[in-house]
Amino acid sequence: MILQDKTLEKLRLLINEETDYRSGPKLVGFFNDLGFNDSYGQGFPSRWFYTDEKLKQINGTPELDKCIKKVFAPVNYIGRFAALDNFIKDFNQFLAFDKWKVVRKDAEIGFVKTDKIIFEDAAGEMQEDEFLKREFNEISIEDIGLDLAVTAALKFRFEEIKKCLNVGAPLSVLFLSGSSLEGVLLGIAIKNPKVFNQSRMAPKDKEGKIKQFQDWTLNNFIDVSCDVGLLNEDVKKFSHALRDFRNYIHPYAQVSSGFNPDKHTALICWQVLKAAMYQLIANKILL
Repeated sequence: MILQDKTLEKLRLLINEETDYRSGPKLVGFFNDLGFNDSYGQGFPSRWFYTDEKLKQINGTPELDKCIKKVFAPVNYIGRFAALDNFIKDFNQFLAFDKWKVVRKDAEIGFVKTDKIIFEDAAGEMQEDEFLKREFNEISIEDIGLDLAVTAALKFRFEEIKKCLNVGAPLSVLFLSGSSLEGVLLGIAIKNPKVFNQSRMAPKDKEGKIKQFQDWTLNNFIDVSCDVGLLNEDVKKFSHALRDFRNYIHPYAQVSSGFNPDKHTALICWQVLKAAMYQLIANKILL
């Protein structure tokens, strides 16, 4: 399978620290089991850089499948299978737009190719058709409370998204939806810096300092917005599937990832943006 950059980033987190904290020597051993012949010593790069490079090299090869199975190998979770299932469920949120799903059957880990985008929540599976049926009252962008110039730009973008949906331009819908959501969350953060910076989910640099807002990713804004009560958990999960698609503006990035959005992808992204706006307006009183 070929995974997108954001899915690979999530896989890197699972390998490096979420499922088990792996030091430099442990990472070398992990990837050497997949066919590499590396050694740990002076000049070894940062753990995240090393893992990112290895995942890029095996992306689209059978070794990537082996890597994922190795991360989720049930033998390593004896006595904590509930944690394993949660790790898999979380990873499947990222795999949704790759149209793959990790499944565990007893002690076996496998993969299922999906023809639809499938998300999982606490109640089980939710397919995009169910999410698309959710209706929202008329959204007034002015109610977000951003600067007039930004509000005007967002209104123009929303109208552009509708036009792109009507003419069958899914890639444009993705770019506009992702960047619009990021713009809205950035605007709210700028008006409420203390609330966002004090969140336990606020991203930090290598020195442990909170990053400037211009260095936050869309995923950072989504996580913090949920943590401070602006977004509910359901929309947070769907928003992570939207994530930041701007990298795919570059054709080579799109080709290397094998990313080909369709009508379902576009409709989900538009629905995510509307759902997020609805909750941001409803929960604004919490700030």
